[in-house]
Amino acid sequence: MRPDLATSAFDSLRLDAVPDRETLRRTYAMPGDAAVRKQMTELTDQTRQLIACSSLVFIASTDADGNHDVSPRGGPAGFVSVLDSRTVAIPDATGNKRLDTLQNVIATGRAGLLFVIPGRATTLRVNGRACVSTRPDLLSQLTAVGKPPASALVVGIDEVYPHCPKSFLRGSVWKPEEWPAADAQPTSAEVTLAQLRMPDLTIAEIEQTEADALKYRYE
Repeated sequence: MRPDLATSAFDSLRLDAVPDRETLRRTYAMPGDAAVRKQMTELTDQTRQLIACSSLVFIASTDADGNHDVSPRGGPAGFVSVLDSRTVAIPDATGNKRLDTLQNVIATGRAGLLFVIPGRATTLRVNGRACVSTRPDLLSQLTAVGKPPASALVVGIDEVYPHCPKSFLRGSVWKPEEWPAADAQPTSAEVTLAQLRMPDLTIAEIEQTEADALKYRYE
């Protein structure tokens, strides 16, 4: 049977899944006043500082058919530029060149961001309109990742709010003593080899490709 036709746990669970928003809301208490009021449409001095401290941001996007994607972007703290109180720009450093996020943004004009700060449980969520820019005057300002990028993801803020830290605390994200041992998980090369399903490819070759990609990451 083709993998895309095989029955999965999802196929069973969706049969009696929550059918609508009203049913879902009855399952939970209403959010507190602070959880609603903290949502804003522009950055404050404090949320600007959070972005300036962030070295990692996750970008959620959707294509024209409704297929979703979440992709990380990283760089030195502050690599995401605040252009004004309602606009941020993320340089697109050289990656795998699939361009999933950028193509999705071009298709739908929307993106969601989650800023992460190493060692801190505070995160910042930003949702809004989005576009991809190649304007030289913008790209020349975005050199934190080593050189001007080929393009930048620009997000016009519709919603911004600090996210509850409970998930980071529950996951012990910043507690090395609770992290899994290095040998408890497959290596990046092992995962890639299994995904590619190419019998003639070796772990050593993938490891070399990964090392080269890091060495020449700005090219």
